[in-house]
Amino acid sequence: MQSKIFKEFAFFRQQPHNMQILLLTNMCYAFVLPVVEIFVGAYIMRNTNNPSYVALYQLAMYIGIVVASVINGELLKRFQVKHLYCFGILVSGLSMFAMMGLRVVEIVELFVAGLSMGVASGFFWANRYLLALNSTTDSNRNYFFGLESFFFSVCSIVVPIGVGGFLVWIAGSQWKGVEIDMNTAYQIVTLFVFVITVLACVILFRGSFHNPDQKKYLYVKFEAVWNRMLLLASLKGLVQGFLVTAPAILVMYLLGGEGELGVIQGVGGLLTAVIVYVLGRISRPQHRIIIFSIGIIIFFIGTLVNGILFSSVGVIVFIVCKVFFQPLHDLAYYPIMMRCIDVVSHKEGRNEYTYIMSHEVGLFLGRALGLGLFIALAWFVSEVFALKYALIIVSLIQILSIPLAKYIIKVNH
Repeated sequence: MQSKIFKEFAFFRQQPHNMQILLLTNMCYAFVLPVVEIFVGAYIMRNTNNPSYVALYQLAMYIGIVVASVINGELLKRFQVKHLYCFGILVSGLSMFAMMGLRVVEIVELFVAGLSMGVASGFFWANRYLLALNSTTDSNRNYFFGLESFFFSVCSIVVPIGVGGFLVWIAGSQWKGVEIDMNTAYQIVTLFVFVITVLACVILFRGSFHNPDQKKYLYVKFEAVWNRMLLLASLKGLVQGFLVTAPAILVMYLLGGEGELGVIQGVGGLLTAVIVYVLGRISRPQHRIIIFSIGIIIFFIGTLVNGILFSSVGVIVFIVCKVFFQPLHDLAYYPIMMRCIDVVSHKEGRNEYTYIMSHEVGLFLGRALGLGLFIALAWFVSEVFALKYALIIVSLIQILSIPLAKYIIKVNH
């Protein structure tokens, strides 16, 4: 076993320097992301007891991501991409801390907090795509995203269990005669998150990354294949919003605590991490559609079981399927997207960031539609109906991604 680990480390060291630096940076941020995705939703749910508020927070966050993508395009004309990337990482930690400090959690406060977090996330994701695009080639992107997904999958086990256990342990304890409540416990977690974001920035500055040569990035008309890629992004966004919101709401409804949430997130995570790493290591570009399809089918099965049972068992099955789905889906999706950018940007002679920004718009349209569906069902039918059936509807629509992705791969071959 030890020799295999050294062999894999030696293979990692053979990769381009910038790719290694970016992977190490993202490994640090992998400890932050589960807190952002899971415990922020649980924090809002605990303070409002309203699933629709969680969805509204996410919608504000997604608006902020698009706004940040546009601003980032202008800033790329004046600042280095790694500086903007670090800015997004640091502000995400600060935005979490600001939200945890809210005394009143109402719609206006949630919208502002969500918008702030979205702006931070927008700078992070937009520059992450650009850095990954320029630090990798089509031949090593499966490995890049496989290893990155390995980091995120392992952290999806360690962080929720650790943070969930910490919240349960520290809430109600005494420090210098003062009782620590759950909100204060959340703020302590957020402080640790910010320290990790600083470490990620320190690592990133060891790399040498370049900005796109061409400065113009705003276009409306694209090649037909990129329009299809935007449709694929919208389908991804449709399910993405639910994956951020639904698990926390379901657990609070049917299991009742953040500690259980951490335990459930860990189920199947280690196995997924190993599978995704191995797939990224041995798979080739022609295998992406198979991986992509398997992930979507697993997700559909999870939503179906959850809708039928709608119990603690159903939630466990759904979240285990989600843990498998997300890394498999991302392992195939991002190399497909970046290969499309390689081909279309060369053909149209445009700045690569043009496609990254328009891709964020495609994701937003899907996210807004998905969250709008959830909110409409929760308000006009019932929250239980939304939690049971909206996920099934979204997963059925997501199946349309399979033939669409197959077409994009074929055209860009």
